[in-house]
Formats: sequence, structure tokens, C-alpha cells
Amino acid sequence: MVRVSGLASGMDIDQIVSDLMKAERMPIDKMKKQKQTLEWQRDDYRSMNLLLSEFNNLAFNMTLQSSYSSKTVSSSDETKVKAAATSSAANASYTLSNVTMATAAQSISTSIDSSMDPTKSLWSQRGSMDSSVWTEKTVEQAAITLSADTSTVKLAKGAISAVNQNTGTLNSISVTTDGTSKEYKVTIGTKAETLSSDEVFINEDTGEMTFGTTLTSGSTIEAFSYQQNVLKFSITTYDSNGKATGDNTDGSTPFEFDGSTSLNTLLTQISNSKVGISAFFDEGTNKVVMTRKDTGNLSSADSADGSNMVFSGGFLTGFLQLAGDAKGTDAKFTLNGLETTRKSNTFTTGGVTYTLQNNFTGDVRVNVSNDTQKVFDTIKDFVTKYNELIEKINGKITEERDRNYQPLTDEEREKLTDKQAEQWDDKAKSGLLKGDSILSSGLNQMRSNWYASVSGVSGGFSQLTDMGISTSANYSDRGKLVIEGDGTKLKEAIEKDPQSVMDLFMKSGSTTSEKGIVRRLRDTITQTVSKVEQRAGRSTWTSEQFLLGRNLKSVNSQITSFESRLTQVEDRYYRQFTAMEKAIQNANAQSAQLSQYFS
Repeated sequence: MVRVSGLASGMDIDQIVSDLMKAERMPIDKMKKQKQTLEWQRDDYRSMNLLLSEFNNLAFNMTLQSSYSSKTVSSSDETKVKAAATSSAANASYTLSNVTMATAAQSISTSIDSSMDPTKSLWSQRGSMDSSVWTEKTVEQAAITLSADTSTVKLAKGAISAVNQNTGTLNSISVTTDGTSKEYKVTIGTKAETLSSDEVFINEDTGEMTFGTTLTSGSTIEAFSYQQNVLKFSITTYDSNGKATGDNTDGSTPFEFDGSTSLNTLLTQISNSKVGISAFFDEGTNKVVMTRKDTGNLSSADSADGSNMVFSGGFLTGFLQLAGDAKGTDAKFTLNGLETTRKSNTFTTGGVTYTLQNNFTGDVRVNVSNDTQKVFDTIKDFVTKYNELIEKINGKITEERDRNYQPLTDEEREKLTDKQAEQWDDKAKSGLLKGDSILSSGLNQMRSNWYASVSGVSGGFSQLTDMGISTSANYSDRGKLVIEGDGTKLKEAIEKDPQSVMDLFMKSGSTTSEKGIVRRLRDTITQTVSKVEQRAGRSTWTSEQFLLGRNLKSVNSQITSFESRLTQVEDRYYRQFTAMEKAIQNANAQSAQLSQYFS
């Protein structure tokens, strides 16, 4: 709204109304400050809940047996045997002797013609192979519409034998241009001769078509079929239970490669398949090597002495002449006087995983013991995280509230620099959780959780002090935990009675006194987080679901209502000054009229 005022009175009406409205706005400024304070307080509560939740997640890890039962394993000769142990492994000493490592089945082909290039297509080198290794396959070529003028078009497949197999090698391909069809006589070979305008040459190795004339953009090479030469074969391998691993009904794994595939690509795809074989070509001997990826005698369950790899198809059995009697061997060894075997050189028994490195006849000792240092570090880190948690929460509930610093209004903020405004906000945010009963109660309960004895603990430790963990003597630390000395007493407790230490922290129970320290802490944290959420909510909650949200909604409603009232008050002021202006204008007009009578 544009108002023109003060013309008659000479007064700055806009400034006067603005000054009057400052006084009228004082209540709403107070409400906005209250709203900002509530939002800051809500955010502070949620930041405390985030800290509690993060610590609760860490505490969950402390309820796992693996946190207290870490094992350390040593081998007297790691060049022969390496070992690792799970938390379930017993503290013991094991002796391995008379070790013969497992081997993988391997089959090596006869030497291939030295002229064979493993990087070039097999079809282009078919002279080195018997024709019986090849199988013809019909390929249905869809119509091809050209996007540019060209005389060469490449088919999807190479290694071509014949076009339109039902009518022979020499046939025609139809091309339609602007609704007119033209037949091109087909010639197949390896090198194109001079072509007439109605001929097309197809390179049998690459599948590239060369026309005797340039085909224009938009022309369509009509669909046709052709014969492609492929290699088909299968390989059968078996798992540790003697079951064939392939998809065919007989358990074999089928393979098919078109003639444009190179030997190296073919072997790579075999290696990448699920048949479980590593295959490669050795240029030094011109031989193909196929090796089972898994060690051990992995043969059919129906024939324990059978081959671990069964080859089928002329390419494998005829051209490469891979042996069909390939076998792997199981690992043989003596473990603490017991002679036994395994399919793999890595095996687990009694919670200890052994990895055989070499054959040997002597003895190698493997010792399993508690990893005292790792358990100590786990407990120490947990205590450190707890101390950091209570330091941050104590910092919030003891922070002084400086009431001289209230949230800034928009007008007040405009008068300050960004740095000054930031410093002011920091002061205004301070102490919003001072003396909070929920957080204070939670901290007190957590301290009690740490020091109350745990009933039903097996062994000699039922309290933290028994293991050398106590409260700091410094009052300003406000309940922080201290590991006495250099941790010797705690390490001795872990070494002497790890079960008792574990029970003290993670024991389950139906009552609080029966629960371990960590389970008590998690119960307390869960309760505290829930109470804080009832006050400050979560980011996904609606305002109606928590106390501060309802308070904020009420303040927002008051602000909206008061802003409507301020608009009415401002309009009333302007109407009053407008009436004054009109009265002055009337008086001025009458005065001017009277002065005419006396002039």
C-alpha cells in the first residue's frame, strides 16, 4: 500500500507510525526470541540424544563375546604353516607333521602348430585344425537401415560359410532404396576382387560386406540368414561332494564360441566361467594348460578314482588333445598324532584355521592363547568413549546461562557484522540445558551402572574396582573412569580369568543386579533417549508428538495472531493521521477564504 501523508501538517507521518509500531512490536519480538530459544533447546537435546545413541551402538559391540575372547596364534615356522583362531578356539598347543600339500588337477594339451597366433581369430587359422571341430550355426540377420552413404557394412558375426543355407553359397542380398529393390550377387571369401555394381563381397573371417556400389543413406539391406562356424564343447568338473557343477542334464558346463574368437579370448572366458578352471596358452611350449582352481581330488562321487576334469568336443579332445585322466591330490598331514586329509591347503578345525605353505616332514607347533592386549585395548577404548560422552553431557548441563544475551531480532542482526552475530548467538545458546533433570538423572544412573556389583558372575571379579578401574579422584572430572596405573591390574585380570571379565561386562539377566555393566548401560541409555525424545522429539516427528514441538506450535500461533493485530493497529494509526491531515486541510482552506475578505 502506498500512502501519501504529512502534506498538510508538514509532519513525517511514516516515521511517526514506525516509531509507534516499535513499541507495539515489543511483545512479538519477545515471542520470536522465545521461539528461537525453544528451537535451540530442541536442537541441543537432539544433539545429546545423538551422542547417547552413538555410544549405545558402541556398547552393543561390547555385548559380543568376540570383544573379550580374542585369540593370538603363533606358529613355530610360518614358512610351513600359518594359522589364525576364532574366539571359540581353546587355548592349546597343536603339532603338525608329515605334511604333503594338496594339489590341483591339471591337464596340458599337445603342442599346437607353431604358426598359431593366439591373438587372431581361430577361423582365420582353421587350416591348422581338423574341419570336424567346427559346427555350423544359422544366424538370422535383421534388416539394416543405413544412416549414411557407404559401401561397407559389417555383420554381427564372422566365420561365415554360406548365405541362405537352403539354396547354397552363391545367392543374392536385396537392398531397398526409395521403394525400389535391387539384388546383389554374393561372393564369399577372404579377399575381395574387383566388384561389379550388382555384386557384394562378404569377408568370411570378419563378416564385413563390401558392395560394388555406394549405398545411399536411408537404404535398407533386407533381412537374410547365413551360416556361421562355431566351436562347441563342454567341460565337467566336480565339487568336494563329488557333484557335477554344470547346468546341462549330465552336469557338464557348455561352451560356444564363434569362429571370430581368438584362442586367448576363449581361454579367458573359460577361466571366468563357473566351471572352476584356470586356462592359459603358453607361448614358450605352444601348449594350453587347464588347472582346477580348487585343490584336492575332486572327482565324481560315482567314481572316486575318476578324472577331476572331463572334456567333451572335438576342439578340446581332438585339436588340443587334453588328457581325460587329470587328478588332484588331497593334503595329508598328522595333527597331534592323528593322520588325516583335507581337500584344501586351508582348513579349519577346533576354531583354528591352518594354511599349509610347504611340504615338510618335521614338526611345526601352533600355539593358541588369549590376546590379552587386544581385549585390554577394547575395554580401554570403551572407557575412553564413555568419558568423552559424560564430559560432553556434563558440559551442557553445567553450562551457565547468560541472560544478558537473548536471541537477536532481524533488525538487531542487521546492525552487527557476521562475526559479531555469530559470537552473540554462541552466548545466547549457552546454558539452555543447564541442570536438566533428564540428562542429570541419566548420568547418575550410568555411574551407578558401572559400580554396582554384578551378581552371579563366575570367577573372582564382580566389580570394576576388582579389575583396576575406578572413578577419578578429581571432582572436576565429574565421574570419569580411570584405569589404574599402566593397566597392569586389568591385564592381569583378563589373563587370569577372561570369563569373569566378560561376565562382568556382558552377562545377561532378568534383573538389573544380574545384568553385566554394558547391558545396564544400554538399558539406561535407551530409557534416557526415550525421555529426551518425549521432550525434544526426532527430526521425523510432527510437532504434536513432543513437548517442545507443542510449545513451538503454540508460540507460532501467538505470533501469527499478534501479527494480524499489528496490521490492524498500524492501519488505525494511519487512519487517525489521515483524519488529522484532512482537518488541517479544511482549516487551511477556511483560513485562506477568510483572508480574501480582509484583503
